[in-house]
Amino acid sequence: MSDITALAIDLGGSHAACAVVRESEILAQRSLPANGSEPLANLLPDLAKALRELLASSPIDHCSALVLGFCGIASARENRVLATNGKFKDATGLDLPGWCQREFGLPFLIENDARLALLGEHAFGAARGVQDAVMITLGSGIGGSALLDGRLLQSKHGLAGTIGGHIPVVLGGRRCSCGNFGCAEAEASTSFLSEIYRQQAGRSTGELSNRKAIGFAEVFQAADAGDKAAIATLEHCLQVWSALTVALIHAYDPEVVVFGGSVLKRAADILPRLQEYVGAHAWTPGRTVSLRAAALGPDAALLGAIPLIGSRL
Repeated sequence: MSDITALAIDLGGSHAACAVVRESEILAQRSLPANGSEPLANLLPDLAKALRELLASSPIDHCSALVLGFCGIASARENRVLATNGKFKDATGLDLPGWCQREFGLPFLIENDARLALLGEHAFGAARGVQDAVMITLGSGIGGSALLDGRLLQSKHGLAGTIGGHIPVVLGGRRCSCGNFGCAEAEASTSFLSEIYRQQAGRSTGELSNRKAIGFAEVFQAADAGDKAAIATLEHCLQVWSALTVALIHAYDPEVVVFGGSVLKRAADILPRLQEYVGAHAWTPGRTVSLRAAALGPDAALLGAIPLIGSRL
C-alpha cells in the first residue's frame, strides 16, 4: 500500500467526513452536515468543494483515487449504489464515477461504509494480523461486515457480508426500517431506542419516558443512577447484541469480531458481557472467538480507502 493517496468520503445519514489519506495517515479532514432525507445530488457540490480545499492544504502532488463509503448497499463490480433504505434515495440513479471524473479526473471506487471500516481496522487497527474477521458497528443503526481470507466477502447482488444488522434475532419482534421484523437494528439501535425504552418501562414512568429521542449515553447514565427502565433496556440490548454476535460467528467463522460505533464508548461495560455469552454459546470447537473494540474510531472508513484502492486498482 506504499505511495497510495486517496480522497475519501465517509457518508452517513447526518454527516459526511471528507479527508485526504496517505497510507495510514489522515493528512487533512473535514466534516460536513448531511441530511439523508434530501437528494445526494444536492450535497455533491459541497463534497467536491471540501475535497478541493483539503487537497490544497495537503502536502501531496497526486491522488490515486476517490473512495466513497456509502450508508447503503453498493456494488463494487458496477461501482454504484444499489439500495439506500430511505437515505439519499436518488443515489441509485446517480453517475458517481462520472461526477468524480468531471470534478477531479480520478478513478472512483465505492463501498458500503461498514465494510470500508472493517478494511481500515484490518489494515491498521484491531483486526490487523488476522485473515478472517467480522465487524459490528453499534450506533444509530447496526452495521455488519465480513472479511474472509483477507478479502471482503463479495456477492453478485451486494448483500453478502453487508447487512449484518438486519439479521432477525427476535421472533415476532418490532418492524424494522428494512421491512423485516425482529432485526437486530430494530431491537437494539439508537434509531429505535426511545421505543425500546418505553416498552421496557411499561406502565411505570422512567426517567427518560417523556423524551422523544434518546441516545445510549443517556440510557447508560440513567441506568447508573438506578433507573429500572434504563437497566432493562440495556439488558435487552445486550441480549440482542450477544445473539447477533453468535449468529455472525456461526455464519462467517471469524478469528476476531471487532466492535465499533458510538455505543463502544462504554466498551468496558459491553464487551465482557458479550465475550461471556460468546464463550458459552458460540459453537467454535476448541477455541473462543476474541471480541475487540475498534482501534480507529470514526476514522476507520476513511483509512479503509487505502487498502480498498490497493486491492482494486
